[in-house]
Amino acid sequence: MTSTNAAIDPRFEIARIDRRIFGGFVEHLGRHIYDGIHEPSHPTADADGFRADVVELVRELGVSTIRYPGGNFVSGYRWEDGVGPVEQRPRRLDLAWHSTETNEVGLHEFARWLELVGSDLMLAVNLGTRGTQEAIDLLEYVNADADTAWTRQRIANGRSEPFGVRMWCLGNEMDGPWQLGHRNADDYGKLASRTAKAMRMLDPGVELVVCGSSGSGMPTFGSWERTVLEHTFDDVDFISCHSYYQERFGDAQEFLASGVDMSRFIASVVAIADAVAATKKSDKRIMISFDEWNVWYLHNDEGGQDDKPVEPGWPVAPRLLEDQYHALDAVVFGDLLVTLLQHSDRVRSASLAQLVNVIAPIMTEPGGPAWRQTTFFPFSLTSRLAGDRAISVPVESGTFESERFGTVANVNAVATLDDDGASLFVVNRSTTAGEELRIDVSALAEALGRSLSIAESHLLHDDDRYAANTLADPERVGVAPLTDAAIDGGILTFALPPISWAAVRLG
Repeated sequence: MTSTNAAIDPRFEIARIDRRIFGGFVEHLGRHIYDGIHEPSHPTADADGFRADVVELVRELGVSTIRYPGGNFVSGYRWEDGVGPVEQRPRRLDLAWHSTETNEVGLHEFARWLELVGSDLMLAVNLGTRGTQEAIDLLEYVNADADTAWTRQRIANGRSEPFGVRMWCLGNEMDGPWQLGHRNADDYGKLASRTAKAMRMLDPGVELVVCGSSGSGMPTFGSWERTVLEHTFDDVDFISCHSYYQERFGDAQEFLASGVDMSRFIASVVAIADAVAATKKSDKRIMISFDEWNVWYLHNDEGGQDDKPVEPGWPVAPRLLEDQYHALDAVVFGDLLVTLLQHSDRVRSASLAQLVNVIAPIMTEPGGPAWRQTTFFPFSLTSRLAGDRAISVPVESGTFESERFGTVANVNAVATLDDDGASLFVVNRSTTAGEELRIDVSALAEALGRSLSIAESHLLHDDDRYAANTLADPERVGVAPLTDAAIDGGILTFALPPISWAAVRLG
């Protein structure tokens, strides 16, 4: 056990937190929609076929804005297929995931599901196989309040009032050679600029996200962002970041440094965006929409991928990307959330990819139960406990050596503040060393004008780092109170075992 010193001081404010940082992502992929959120034959299904048990878990998870309908899926999607009478909708081949899309769930159905779970809609437009005209057609259908052919169709399809979608993604991962309609940065930047200008002519209030690189490991990372923003800087509000993490070759300690990678990724994109602003002599600041992030075992240790169905042909809703998450994954996941909050001055939106069955915190069995994966807990608790403002928490702790990142602190933390108190989110990244935390909260108490007490505390840790919640044992891993947490003389103390994440609410 080594000693960690830190402080929560309101003077170290980072920024006000945009609640869209607790967003999610739903794609027509595998069993996410069908047999996930939508299963008409399930005992809990409502009149629209949505599973009530999944609705309750998504509400508990606390997702704010949900990005839809993709993802790779959107680059081959015709949005018109998902509106109108369900029995008349066409079945289509989905080239992205080698599946058949039935279009039973489309825009109207998904919007009704969002009302059930209490989340806002964030839409992506297809700039892969389609273009500007189709994007503004969709925007007119969704947001216009004039009397037009598109709005009459919307009304005929059961929605008299506009959907009022504010946030829109201009395509998805357009630098990826796997993407339908893949383009180079120059061609995509020109298309995105034309589309953004047209969308603003129709609805000046929309907030637009231009595609950044699919990941910091892309060969064109950096140059892609610069070129795209040189074309679109005046037209958009956000640039996207996507990043996924996994343990490779059994190296848990290196995996636990994933938050460092995310932090450097964000800093690099911010630097590029601000460099473009400088060349344009503009004080505008492009924000980041980190609209895909998660732990995802995309590659096995031989470098292969498992993202196509094992069934022959083009199956409907095959089991794809159904990762089982361990306690270790949940700790890394919690650290990624800490990192996003540490960058809340520029990360104004983020989307956990994804929500149900597909690399998801929630799993379901057809006709059976739904349960929480280990990653469910850090997200739901952070979303619920996070206050209005992010506060930097400088930490002095033990360290470890990372092959990629050099010397890395064992402990990483961030706090949030609101009128009623503060919340602390902290992780111990070490695989071997426990940490005894001593956190000075005297400045916080002074700023709030009252003494502090521990309103609630939560520890996520398991002696078996590979323990998981499964269909057979859905409650194997959970959270427990920090039984040793105490405040004495303005100092908050508690211990963190190796590979652990914790949240403390100070009231």
